[in-house]
Amino acid sequence: MEIKNPAFNYDQFGQTYSGHRQTDPRIAAQVNHFLSPAQTILNVGAGAGSYEPSDKYVVAVEPSSVMRAQRLQNGKVPAIDAKAGNLPFDDQTFDASMAMVTVHHWPDIAQGLSELRRVTKGPVIVMTFDPDALDDFWNAAYFPELIAVEKARYPKIDTIANALGGNCEVVAVPIPLDCVDGFQEAFYGRPEAFLQKQVRLSQSAWGFLPDGLEAELVGRLQSDLDSGEWDRKYGHFRQLPTFTCALRLIVSNPNK
Repeated sequence: MEIKNPAFNYDQFGQTYSGHRQTDPRIAAQVNHFLSPAQTILNVGAGAGSYEPSDKYVVAVEPSSVMRAQRLQNGKVPAIDAKAGNLPFDDQTFDASMAMVTVHHWPDIAQGLSELRRVTKGPVIVMTFDPDALDDFWNAAYFPELIAVEKARYPKIDTIANALGGNCEVVAVPIPLDCVDGFQEAFYGRPEAFLQKQVRLSQSAWGFLPDGLEAELVGRLQSDLDSGEWDRKYGHFRQLPTFTCALRLIVSNPNK
């Protein structure tokens, strides 16, 4: 599958995004571990402000006016209207930088990551999903067309690491059963969530499906939930305290 423009239209469809995509404290603890030495942090593709540490000086970059407005509603610092590929900062301005589940929206991922590395003295932290691990989640059995969209948008882990100059640590992130950040894998043990339109609106991949296909995919899951087939196949996920699948932290350290 080829997607010419990977960017999701948050100005049109992101009005309720921050109600479902929130900072999960367990995931945040891992992010903060790598940010802890820094005092000044840049957040690019900052959205509504998830995972921004409250005890640091944060500068946010976010091109969507709807998302910038949600930041203010959530008590976050105002964001600069700019894009990853042309950051309006001098070299090595920030102690650290972060990009949380955003790089797959960037038209030129390599340029954006190069810019992050340029303006950052210390670690650059990218949260993303490994496209090679997406099939390890049960939703691939119900939403294969959706997974194909995700695979076409998410860059390979090596692609990100190379664009950041190498010297990267890759961390697989366990997702808790009651995760409050509403990406797809957050609902590994709560499949009924996918039946809610507002939940799907906070997962951008659905917006890339052809007309009519979303209803068909949701109907597949609905049918198996109603019949009990989902629970016969995957019911053990309802009791699994954590699930480690495709979520990754890529931590780029400056070359010495």
